[in-house]
Amino acid sequence: MTEPNIPFTPKEISWLSFNHRVLQEADNPDVPLIERIKFLGIYSNNLDEFFRVRVATLRRIAKLEEESDNILGYSAEATLREVNRIVLQQRIEYENIYKRLMKDLAENKIYIRNEKELGPGQCNYVKDYFSKNLAQIIMPFMVRKENRLPTLKDDAVYLAVTIRHAKKTRKVRYALIELPTNILPRFIELPGAGDEHNYIFLDDIIRLGLKDIFYVFKNSNLVAHTIKLNKDAELDIVDDISESYIDNVNRSLSQRKVATPVRFVYDREIPQETLNMLTERLNFSKDDIMIPGGRYHNLKDMIDFPTPEGAEHFRYKSLAPIKHKDLDPGTSILSNIRKKDILLFFPYHSFDTFINLLRESSLDPSVKDIKITLYRIAKNSNVVNALINAVHNGKSVTAVLELQARFDEEANIYWSNRLREEGVKVIHGVPGLKVHAKLCLITRYKGDNIQRYACVGSGNYNEETAMQYTDHLLLTSDTKITNEVSKTFAFFEKNYKKENYYHIIASPFYTRTRISRLIKNEIENARNGDEAYIYLKLNNLADKDIIELLYMASCEGVDVRLNIRGMFSLVTGIRGVSNNIKAIGIVDRFLEHTRIMIFCNKGNEKVYLTSGDLMTRNIERRVEIACPILDNDIKKELREIFDLQWNDNVKARILDKKLQNVISKNNKPPLRSQVEVYNYLKNKHESPEPAKEEQ
Repeated sequence: MTEPNIPFTPKEISWLSFNHRVLQEADNPDVPLIERIKFLGIYSNNLDEFFRVRVATLRRIAKLEEESDNILGYSAEATLREVNRIVLQQRIEYENIYKRLMKDLAENKIYIRNEKELGPGQCNYVKDYFSKNLAQIIMPFMVRKENRLPTLKDDAVYLAVTIRHAKKTRKVRYALIELPTNILPRFIELPGAGDEHNYIFLDDIIRLGLKDIFYVFKNSNLVAHTIKLNKDAELDIVDDISESYIDNVNRSLSQRKVATPVRFVYDREIPQETLNMLTERLNFSKDDIMIPGGRYHNLKDMIDFPTPEGAEHFRYKSLAPIKHKDLDPGTSILSNIRKKDILLFFPYHSFDTFINLLRESSLDPSVKDIKITLYRIAKNSNVVNALINAVHNGKSVTAVLELQARFDEEANIYWSNRLREEGVKVIHGVPGLKVHAKLCLITRYKGDNIQRYACVGSGNYNEETAMQYTDHLLLTSDTKITNEVSKTFAFFEKNYKKENYYHIIASPFYTRTRISRLIKNEIENARNGDEAYIYLKLNNLADKDIIELLYMASCEGVDVRLNIRGMFSLVTGIRGVSNNIKAIGIVDRFLEHTRIMIFCNKGNEKVYLTSGDLMTRNIERRVEIACPILDNDIKKELREIFDLQWNDNVKARILDKKLQNVISKNNKPPLRSQVEVYNYLKNKHESPEPAKEEQ
């Protein structure tokens, strides 16, 4: 179906545009100061993952040469060159923003000192800190020609130390020191005068202690420069019935440690001979991605930059969770769900509601079964604790735990073992598919009657991310939904037992045909002169066939509005192709993670919540669930939230064909959607009486 020449932006290029929106927030003076520093850290962390996954994949595909274009639909080599160009360009902007932030901190008496800027008292403090906390754990590796270079860890920071004899200047030695950020914080507070707050990078404490580390090399000059590698982090998992799934993943994780480097970042002040030695030993060539940077790397640690005492105004104020009008305090959540579908919107509503639902289910004598999908689990998971408690209370609990949650595989293996030890039935996904659906099914037995309650969401059952990501969770007892959620769990237990779905849209079996049908329906309505529109709020839109259908819809006059956070391969603003398609992307305090699809359907709107994006992987190689909203009040709420976000003129950027990330100005009073959504939900759900009681 797909024409080879339809306008299409490589998803890697569009993703870099998304990360640039994150960088813009770091440079936005209207954002609280330490939150700006946090955005700088988020940008850095995002870029690391991008290289470990997307760039690593591009490099693999590029090796296939002529076949690569057929796999991607665009040139892997050309995209890699463009990625390198954009990253280097953004690196300059990043460093300039970093300098401005350091200046802004200093203007507010918050200083980050290096080892050469310390007063006598601070210098003594740092030396004492080094002696007590670092001297015994720093283990340098001497880099010699006859020595094999150690396997450098992915995403760790190293100090490349150049040791030059003061008199015999040609006598040069090299060493590597790994920063122990897994043991100690990256930022150490120093004593300061009056109302000053002083910090130092852990890197610089080690720099100050170099002579104590390398005391055996007398009469030597010592300098240290940071380097960092990103490695290919894709898991090569080959389905093999002769070995367990966990063993398979464990083997792939061990291979990740020795994976191919995909990016080498270094301090541009590093001596050329040291750089040459390292790149030669790492087998990097001029064609590989090598990024010259500043003095410090792994600035993702900025995410955890400390908030000095008295500087709380440099952080966003916490939002009080909104009480849901359909959840009466002190009453059964299950009984409330029986009365009416309930939509929770995190982090505006509290995730505690879901924990309380699991707790109630573990105590209710009529509840016999709890089934749940788990993808990314919180470090200290109350969800897991509630499931274990349910087992202890005699319930049958099944957890479909997807091991291939990228970068969380080791944690998920731990949780898998823990759940099994406690008596939970654990299913490790479906061979050949990644289980990404967000489902929970609670079954009660009242005499001969079976009552099912389903939770269907856009985000993980994770109380930590529920405070940082925007996600919807639908709670329903409607049999149209609960029976089909039950079929989905049957599919997990009996792989590839394909069921018929009449309401839910399930990947990998039905999503392409059902979404295509919904879009074609709007095209047909537009041709017949009826109102026709398609409104999508997603994380990513990159499937070529779906994009082509949206172009067709645009050409027929369908109003297409797209709110896309990340990868966005559709190209807007092309005459005769995408005239009627407008797109925005929102980056703000919370990570936009909700996924909503709205189709006009001649005025009888069809509205879906979905766990998956419109990407080929989500449609064809994952288990995803798009759930129809059957409650008219919730339909109205989701439409009004979509409209609020669409009218954002503070944090929304226009996604034009050049991906310039210009703020979506509309000549109206400022509207920041995350603030207005909170106010909207508060007005809708909290009556004046409870609000007075809180005060």
